[in-house]
Amino acid sequence: MSNWNEFLTDDKQKENFQDLNWEGSFFDYLDLIKKNPTLTRNAFQRMYDMIMSYGTHNYVEYKKNITRYKFFDDPIDNGKDAVFGLDVQLMKLVNFFKSAAYGYGTEKRVLLLHGPVGSAKSTIARLLKKGIEQYSYRPEASLYTYKWIDATGKGDPILGGATELVSPMHEEPLKLVPDEFRAKLEEELNRGNKSSYRTKITGDLNPCCRFIQKEFMKRYKGDWKKVIEQHIRVQRFVLSEKDRVGIGTFQPKDEKNQDSTELTGDINYRKIAEYGSDSDPRAFNFDGEFNIANRGVLEFIEVLKLDVAFLYDLLGASQEHKIKPKKFAQTDIDEVIIGHTNEPEFKKLQSNEFMEALRDRTVKIDVPYITKLKDEVKIYQKDFNPNRIRGVHIAPHTLEVAAMWAITTRLEQPKKANLTMMQKLKLYDGKTLQGFTEDNVKELRKEAIREGLEGISPRYIQDKISNALVSDNGGARGSLNGFMVLNELDSGLKHHALITNEEKRREYRELLAVVRQEYEDLVKNDVQRAISADEEAISALCANYIDHVKAYTQREKIRNRYTGQYEEPDERLMRSIETKIDIPESRKDDFRREIMNYIGALAIDGKTFDYRTNERLHKALEMKLFEDQKDTIKLTSLVSNVLDKATQEKIEVVKARLIKNYGYDDISATDALNFVASIFARGDMKKTS
Repeated sequence: MSNWNEFLTDDKQKENFQDLNWEGSFFDYLDLIKKNPTLTRNAFQRMYDMIMSYGTHNYVEYKKNITRYKFFDDPIDNGKDAVFGLDVQLMKLVNFFKSAAYGYGTEKRVLLLHGPVGSAKSTIARLLKKGIEQYSYRPEASLYTYKWIDATGKGDPILGGATELVSPMHEEPLKLVPDEFRAKLEEELNRGNKSSYRTKITGDLNPCCRFIQKEFMKRYKGDWKKVIEQHIRVQRFVLSEKDRVGIGTFQPKDEKNQDSTELTGDINYRKIAEYGSDSDPRAFNFDGEFNIANRGVLEFIEVLKLDVAFLYDLLGASQEHKIKPKKFAQTDIDEVIIGHTNEPEFKKLQSNEFMEALRDRTVKIDVPYITKLKDEVKIYQKDFNPNRIRGVHIAPHTLEVAAMWAITTRLEQPKKANLTMMQKLKLYDGKTLQGFTEDNVKELRKEAIREGLEGISPRYIQDKISNALVSDNGGARGSLNGFMVLNELDSGLKHHALITNEEKRREYRELLAVVRQEYEDLVKNDVQRAISADEEAISALCANYIDHVKAYTQREKIRNRYTGQYEEPDERLMRSIETKIDIPESRKDDFRREIMNYIGALAIDGKTFDYRTNERLHKALEMKLFEDQKDTIKLTSLVSNVLDKATQEKIEVVKARLIKNYGYDDISATDALNFVASIFARGDMKKTS
């Protein structure tokens, strides 16, 4: 029998609990601030510092320095909410927080994440909420609030007969300091402060605590110190979305059901009888989303669907950092407000002249769809990988072609006549294309101003991959390939809720055909490489080619290994290899000299030439060997199902290479070989580019 105590007890957990529930006097708290001035940071400062605490990674793209903030890889949940391909947009987001943290003005603006459905707006907001919650557990990021207590333990009438009452908005304890003492206390707290931020005591107490403080001040005849010593305890607290402490989320309902009390709190009618008036702040529940999000972050889902009256509350909360609870004075808040919206709602905002004030106080950050293939693939790999998908093997390139199609629907048609959509996709993904420089790619991105704001969302792709995984043709057979997914994507277009334009549907189908051709080429290339993966044969072919190129460039003859006679270099052999990588007749001399110069440079450094280091030559040699060997393997016999033992053995070797070297399983390798065999049978096997 297991000793369950081993699993359910932890001394460190007890120690953490004690740290997270620290309690002390107001003056103990002042001592803590002197030791660690960052304890008094505002919500924007905490948010910025939280993001930066995870570190950064810098790289250069299109001659521009880009910073990748590691926080957006979601180290908290091992990448569950990781955001890919939006580094430039996330830089703008972090710059917003940085400016707000230093009080440069953006702390008075509504942060609006804008983009198409499924572009990671909600993910970014969720990640920020999760990040700031986890951050509050760290010792260096401790948050403190206060509670009113009755020292006698009998219950105080000022507290409604209760023995203690925690600040309903978990306010900063320094707000308890009267205005006349604040400047002097700030000066003392900032003496020796080496942090990036100065301690500032701003804002008034919430109406409930303001009322309680005034009543206690009357009792002690204005002796504030006695009030603090007798009735205030400072305590640590952590942010928690589940407990509605410091993290709020507001989702608008239909216009008839919207109620402003959801944001700013409401009267507690049960307590009116106790306190005698609905204007007594102790009879008010400060539990609206603005209230509970104080000291943390508030997310507005589909913010522009809010009723106009709500939007005015939002303006006051962002610009003045104040809210107006029913029947009470304006109340100070300290929180990051994040809204997000889709394209249709934002267009309504732009056309609504009555919302000019909101437009003027909004910082909009576009969150478009990804337009870089490798980043889009990461989204699907996160959901469809061997750790999550058991019993079904996903063939190589399957997720890649799904991502290809998604991205082509988001790209604007290239304005350059000699550039195809697939070539544009590859350029964006960092591939090189003859005749195009980094500046050209930068220009392509610059001229396509709405790229990524329209097209197919990742959600649609994820749904269709899921359908393919459980279909009879996919999951039931234990292996899923790109053709199955492409078919599922195609069939789903008939019922796609967001495509109402038949012309757009036809355009997407045409792009599917382009991607299907690309997938066919990828499969053919894998089979080709598997057939020509005989290292000894490639090395021998390479050595033969280099011998002839050397003789050609040095205007020498080469000795025939069989006859012993000296002959001219074999032009036919050299051209049979060079044409495989599109070296024209006019460029053959340059290419051959480049090869020899490269070999010579290696020799000077004491290194020997290896064909694997020259990608173009390696590819040409593989393709030449494939041409020489394909007939001996007799792939076409797979179609007729008539296999002799020797052919079967050769095909099994190729299949084993596909499995070992290229990530196929037995079923998908057989599918690939059968597909390429059918191409041979039709007699239209193309040279893979």
